[in-house]
Amino acid sequence: MKRQKRNQSDRAFYKGYLAATQNKAMDNCPFENEELHQAWINGWREGREDYWNGFEGSVTAQKLETYRAVTTNVHHPDGWSTM
Repeated sequence: MKRQKRNQSDRAFYKGYLAATQNKAMDNCPFENEELHQAWINGWREGREDYWNGFEGSVTAQKLETYRAVTTNVHHPDGWSTM
């Protein structure tokens, strides 16, 4: 079965949010494309705000799931999953 392509802007936002929650600087943005760069920065800003407010762990995972940038259902090679 083919995987559905992910929206690049959503993925950039997700990566920016993760970078901010891991206390990384805004200068670490890997995107040169203006649209993707801006999505990453927006994610970074939101993640940084959540980081400053003390959100961590399951709260950030739930928030990222609402953005639907990634799935929290992980399938492992040995057959078990996180469902």
